[in-house]
Amino acid sequence: MTTPTMNQRDISFQLHEMLDVAQFSERERFADHDKDVFDAVIDTAMNIAADLFEPHNRKADLNEPTFDGEKVHIIPEVKEALDAYIEAGFIGAQHDYDHGGMQLPATIAMTCSAIFNAANVGTSGYPFLTVGASNVIRAYGTEDQKKRFMEPMIAGRFFGTMCLSEPQAGSSLSDIKTKAIPQEDGSYRLTGNKMWISAGEHELSENIVHLVLAKIPGGPEGVKGISLFIVPKFLVNDDTSIGDRNDVSLAGLNHKMGYRGTTNTLLNLGEKGGATGYLIGEAHKGLFYMFHMMNEARIGVGLGAVSLGYAGYLYSLEYARNRPQGRHPDGKDASSNQLNLIEHADIRRLLLAQKAAVEGGLGLCLYAAKLVDDENTETDQDKKKEASLLLDILTPVVKSWPSEFCLEANKHAIQVLGGYGYTRDYPVEQYYRDNRLNPIHEGTHGIQGLDLLGRKVIMNKGAGLELLVRKMTETSQSARKNPALAEFSDLLDHAIENVVNVTRALAAEMQQGHINLALANATLYLDMFGHLVLAWQWLKQALVASEKLNQGPTKDDQNFYLGKLQACQYFYRFELCKVEPWSKLLGSVDDTTFSASAEIF
Repeated sequence: MTTPTMNQRDISFQLHEMLDVAQFSERERFADHDKDVFDAVIDTAMNIAADLFEPHNRKADLNEPTFDGEKVHIIPEVKEALDAYIEAGFIGAQHDYDHGGMQLPATIAMTCSAIFNAANVGTSGYPFLTVGASNVIRAYGTEDQKKRFMEPMIAGRFFGTMCLSEPQAGSSLSDIKTKAIPQEDGSYRLTGNKMWISAGEHELSENIVHLVLAKIPGGPEGVKGISLFIVPKFLVNDDTSIGDRNDVSLAGLNHKMGYRGTTNTLLNLGEKGGATGYLIGEAHKGLFYMFHMMNEARIGVGLGAVSLGYAGYLYSLEYARNRPQGRHPDGKDASSNQLNLIEHADIRRLLLAQKAAVEGGLGLCLYAAKLVDDENTETDQDKKKEASLLLDILTPVVKSWPSEFCLEANKHAIQVLGGYGYTRDYPVEQYYRDNRLNPIHEGTHGIQGLDLLGRKVIMNKGAGLELLVRKMTETSQSARKNPALAEFSDLLDHAIENVVNVTRALAAEMQQGHINLALANATLYLDMFGHLVLAWQWLKQALVASEKLNQGPTKDDQNFYLGKLQACQYFYRFELCKVEPWSKLLGSVDDTTFSASAEIF
């Protein structure tokens, strides 16, 4: 059974009916583009993903990269797909024309990324990291660094990585030990080890440009002493041709449960005296620069989680429509025809749960992508500031909510297929394994909770939260005018009140010095906050769907919009109701986890 891995009708709904991306054409940066161009780019992505990415998704999973001590071996279909991706210009989608890019909005570029991730997340990992690394060099690199490293990346000649973690440090970046020693020619010599580096070694491109976090001796302690360096696999000559091999070596491959098509590596820097590196920006500001890449990558991780959840949903939906099994509980005649799975209420529950997660998650992630565009290209300074505030507070949710709850959707997809679901004969078990990595990628679920509660909702005296609540309330007020949506308006208002009250209570605890206790349940706070945000997103979708239904759509569109309303109803009645008990537990400043001593385990 072959099914699409993304719903192009829903993509069109999100881009044009929800976000009105055609308005980007009014901005100077995107003036050469219009709705037809955006749609053509999406069509191209869908075609390449279907023809060249999806067909080897299973093969790459079953035949993961190997290392023979000298080189890494990857199935040939990966390079064939990436060559087509490069030829179509997707690596440079957001970059300036002057650097060989297509100067497309982030909203369109990230939509394309979602399409490729859904089709084959392992192969998509190579350009995903390259795009992120090139964006950092674009933002903070010198003109020579842009010419020497970024432009070959945009052209697809060089790929990129980001090298943060180390074997002993993991997410605790203040504990990294990689050193960078200044040289007389302005370069640096780096020595150390980097762990969990995706796409850290391969022969899919002429070169690999590693962005490496390291400390310059004598700098400040902790994260304030971290700098960022370009460390290429091969040195690059003035004309961007390849020079000598740099002192970066592959110590071994890590073997993860998912993303098996992407090499994951342990890299040694400086086995022969030191790897040559080039400082990006100012010394000791590396973490700030890297967060430019990480924040976009966090949106990308959330979108990737949506994509894998979506692929599982579409497969299980098609399976449920065509698989006969069982009869209704009141069906006593064993000789009667079996029903297709989709006729059973519990299967519909599983499908609605998936639909609510993936379509809501897609709306949230693309909304965040539009905020990136607004932050970068909006000329109205008030709107630009609003976009920045909203992006700050929403990024932990955008990264983590889909990573948790679209993974849950993958679990439901397996359940729809029953015993077949956890066999390798069907793709849903791979989607689950692939998606299980996303709660860890780019900062774990727990770290995102600490970031949201410990920083984002209280920074700038709560300005971001205040703005978000205002936006939610505006949506609620609009919905109240529609009798079919008034119920959801009331439920949203009540959830907003609960979340605001518990946020104030926990902020007060932190102000009184009880920081560790207040943050002990930050992960639960993130889940609660995320559910509120998704409820808001679903009510926005329901408002548009309701309006479209009043315009007399075609039969197909009518069912599409009715599906939006049903999924909204599901989310409000089955998911948003969890906010109240969560808020009560959080508001009590429960110490169950905080007070559990290490000795009791």
